[in-house]
Amino acid sequence: MSASSKSPWVVHYNCNSCNGCDIEFVACLTPMYDVERFGILHVGNPKHADILVVTGSVNHRDARVLRNVYAQMPEPKVVVAMGVCTSSGGIFADCYNVFGDVSKVIPVDVYVPACPPRPEAMIDGIVQALGILERKRAGEVIPSAAKPVLTMRPPAEAAPAAPAAEKGSA
Repeated sequence: MSASSKSPWVVHYNCNSCNGCDIEFVACLTPMYDVERFGILHVGNPKHADILVVTGSVNHRDARVLRNVYAQMPEPKVVVAMGVCTSSGGIFADCYNVFGDVSKVIPVDVYVPACPPRPEAMIDGIVQALGILERKRAGEVIPSAAKPVLTMRPPAEAAPAAPAAEKGSA
Protein backbone atom coordinates (compact mmCIF):
# COMPACT_ATOMS: atom_id res chain seq x y z
CA MET A 1 0.00 0.00 0.00
CA SER A 2 1.28 3.41 -0.90
CA ALA A 3 1.34 6.34 1.46
CA SER A 4 -1.37 8.15 -0.49
CA SER A 5 -3.78 5.26 0.12
CA LYS A 6 -3.53 6.04 3.81
CA SER A 7 -4.67 9.60 3.17
CA PRO A 8 -7.16 9.85 0.30
CA TRP A 9 -8.50 13.23 -0.63
CA VAL A 10 -12.21 13.33 -1.35
CA VAL A 11 -14.23 15.92 -3.25
CA HIS A 12 -18.02 15.95 -3.06
CA TYR A 13 -20.43 17.05 -5.80
CA ASN A 14 -24.17 17.43 -5.17
CA CYS A 15 -26.19 16.73 -8.32
CA ASN A 16 -29.60 18.13 -7.48
CA SER A 17 -30.26 16.13 -4.32
CA CYS A 18 -32.71 16.68 -1.48
CA ASN A 19 -29.63 17.17 0.76
CA GLY A 20 -30.33 14.10 2.89
CA CYS A 21 -27.17 12.38 1.62
CA ASP A 22 -25.21 15.62 1.95
CA ILE A 23 -26.17 16.00 5.60
CA GLU A 24 -25.09 12.43 6.32
CA PHE A 25 -21.85 12.97 4.35
CA VAL A 26 -21.09 16.06 6.44
CA ALA A 27 -21.82 13.97 9.55
CA CYS A 28 -18.82 11.83 8.56
CA LEU A 29 -16.64 14.89 9.13
CA THR A 30 -17.98 15.60 12.62
CA PRO A 31 -16.21 14.40 15.79
CA MET A 32 -18.68 11.52 16.18
CA TYR A 33 -17.45 9.73 13.02
CA ASP A 34 -14.27 11.76 12.33
CA VAL A 35 -13.11 10.28 9.02
CA GLU A 36 -10.00 12.44 9.23
CA ARG A 37 -8.65 10.04 11.86
CA PHE A 38 -8.40 7.52 9.00
CA GLY A 39 -6.53 10.08 6.90
CA ILE A 40 -9.52 10.90 4.69
CA LEU A 41 -9.47 14.59 3.86
CA HIS A 42 -12.38 16.49 2.29
CA VAL A 43 -11.08 19.01 -0.25
CA GLY A 44 -12.86 21.63 -2.32
CA ASN A 45 -10.83 21.34 -5.52
CA PRO A 46 -11.19 18.30 -7.82
CA LYS A 47 -7.62 18.84 -9.05
CA HIS A 48 -6.41 17.67 -5.63
CA ALA A 49 -8.86 14.79 -5.14
CA ASP A 50 -8.46 11.03 -5.49
CA ILE A 51 -12.11 10.15 -4.89
CA LEU A 52 -15.24 11.86 -6.20
CA VAL A 53 -18.36 11.41 -4.07
CA VAL A 54 -21.56 12.14 -6.00
CA THR A 55 -24.97 12.60 -4.37
CA GLY A 56 -28.34 13.26 -5.95
CA SER A 57 -29.96 12.53 -9.28
CA VAL A 58 -28.18 13.83 -12.35
CA ASN A 59 -30.22 16.14 -14.54
CA HIS A 60 -29.34 17.65 -17.92
CA ARG A 61 -27.81 20.76 -16.36
CA ASP A 62 -25.68 18.93 -13.83
CA ALA A 63 -24.36 16.41 -16.37
CA ARG A 64 -22.06 18.97 -18.01
CA VAL A 65 -20.72 20.20 -14.66
CA LEU A 66 -20.25 16.65 -13.35
CA ARG A 67 -18.26 15.68 -16.47
CA ASN A 68 -16.12 18.80 -15.96
CA VAL A 69 -15.44 18.00 -12.28
CA TYR A 70 -14.57 14.41 -13.21
CA ALA A 71 -12.25 15.53 -16.03
CA GLN A 72 -10.32 17.83 -13.65
CA MET A 73 -9.38 14.99 -11.31
CA PRO A 74 -5.96 13.43 -11.82
CA GLU A 75 -5.66 9.78 -12.84
CA PRO A 76 -6.23 7.33 -11.29
CA LYS A 77 -9.54 8.40 -9.81
CA VAL A 78 -12.48 6.65 -8.20
CA VAL A 79 -16.16 7.63 -8.18
CA VAL A 80 -18.45 6.78 -5.27
CA ALA A 81 -22.20 7.19 -5.89
CA MET A 82 -23.94 7.90 -2.58
CA GLY A 83 -27.65 7.31 -2.14
CA VAL A 84 -30.40 5.73 -4.16
CA CYS A 85 -30.78 8.79 -6.40
CA THR A 86 -27.36 8.22 -7.92
CA SER A 87 -28.27 4.68 -8.98
CA SER A 88 -31.85 5.17 -10.15
CA GLY A 89 -32.94 8.77 -9.79
CA GLY A 90 -34.72 7.90 -6.55
CA ILE A 91 -37.79 9.96 -5.83
CA PHE A 92 -36.85 12.22 -8.76
CA ALA A 93 -36.73 9.35 -11.30
CA ASP A 94 -40.01 10.31 -12.98
CA CYS A 95 -38.99 13.94 -13.49
CA TYR A 96 -38.64 14.97 -17.12
CA ASN A 97 -35.09 16.27 -16.72
CA VAL A 98 -33.49 13.42 -14.70
CA PHE A 99 -31.10 10.95 -16.33
CA GLY A 100 -31.46 8.44 -13.52
CA ASP A 101 -28.14 6.68 -13.05
CA VAL A 102 -24.91 8.66 -12.61
CA SER A 103 -23.09 6.01 -14.66
CA LYS A 104 -24.86 7.39 -17.74
CA VAL A 105 -22.63 10.45 -17.33
CA ILE A 106 -19.38 9.22 -15.69
CA PRO A 107 -18.10 5.76 -14.71
CA VAL A 108 -18.98 4.69 -11.17
CA ASP A 109 -16.70 2.45 -9.10
CA VAL A 110 -18.71 2.09 -5.86
CA TYR A 111 -22.43 2.43 -5.16
CA VAL A 112 -23.63 3.09 -1.61
CA PRO A 113 -27.42 2.71 -1.85
CA ALA A 114 -29.95 3.92 0.72
CA CYS A 115 -32.07 7.00 1.24
CA PRO A 116 -29.94 8.40 2.76
CA PRO A 117 -27.06 6.05 3.54
CA ARG A 118 -25.86 6.11 7.11
CA PRO A 119 -22.42 7.61 7.78
CA GLU A 120 -21.07 4.12 8.56
CA ALA A 121 -22.13 2.94 5.10
CA MET A 122 -20.56 6.01 3.51
CA ILE A 123 -17.28 5.37 5.31
CA ASP A 124 -17.42 1.74 4.19
CA GLY A 125 -17.97 2.87 0.59
CA ILE A 126 -14.94 5.15 0.75
CA VAL A 127 -12.85 2.33 2.20
CA GLN A 128 -13.94 0.13 -0.74
CA ALA A 129 -13.00 2.99 -3.06
CA LEU A 130 -9.53 3.05 -1.48
CA GLY A 131 -9.01 -0.59 -2.45
CA ILE A 132 -10.08 0.16 -6.01
CA LEU A 133 -7.81 3.23 -6.11
CA GLU A 134 -4.81 1.11 -5.07
CA ARG A 135 -5.61 -1.48 -7.73
CA LYS A 136 -5.86 1.27 -10.35
CA ARG A 137 -2.53 2.71 -9.23
CA ALA A 138 -1.01 -0.74 -9.68
CA GLY A 139 -2.14 -0.64 -13.31
CA GLU A 140 -5.08 -3.00 -13.00
CA VAL A 141 -8.06 -2.29 -15.23
CA ILE A 142 -11.17 -2.14 -13.07
CA PRO A 143 -14.60 -2.42 -14.71
CA SER A 144 -17.32 -0.03 -13.56
CA ALA A 145 -19.44 -1.19 -10.66
CA ALA A 146 -22.68 -2.97 -11.29
CA LYS A 147 -25.70 -0.94 -10.37
CA PRO A 148 -27.25 -2.26 -7.16
CA VAL A 149 -30.30 -4.38 -7.73
CA LEU A 150 -33.21 -3.24 -5.67
CA THR A 151 -35.50 -6.11 -4.84
CA MET A 152 -38.97 -6.09 -3.46
CA ARG A 153 -39.99 -9.04 -1.37
CA PRO A 154 -43.64 -9.99 -1.12
CA PRO A 155 -45.04 -9.82 2.37
CA ALA A 156 -44.83 -13.06 4.29
CA GLU A 157 -48.01 -15.02 4.07
CA ALA A 158 -49.94 -15.01 7.27
CA ALA A 159 -50.42 -18.38 8.94
CA PRO A 160 -53.91 -19.70 8.45
CA ALA A 161 -56.11 -18.59 11.27
CA ALA A 162 -57.24 -21.29 13.65
CA PRO A 163 -60.95 -21.97 13.33
CA ALA A 164 -62.86 -19.97 15.87
CA ALA A 165 -64.47 -22.05 18.59
CA GLU A 166 -68.15 -22.30 17.98
CA LYS A 167 -70.24 -20.65 20.56
CA GLY A 168 -72.56 -23.02 22.27
CA SER A 169 -76.18 -22.11 22.69
CA ALA A 170 -77.17 -21.31 26.20
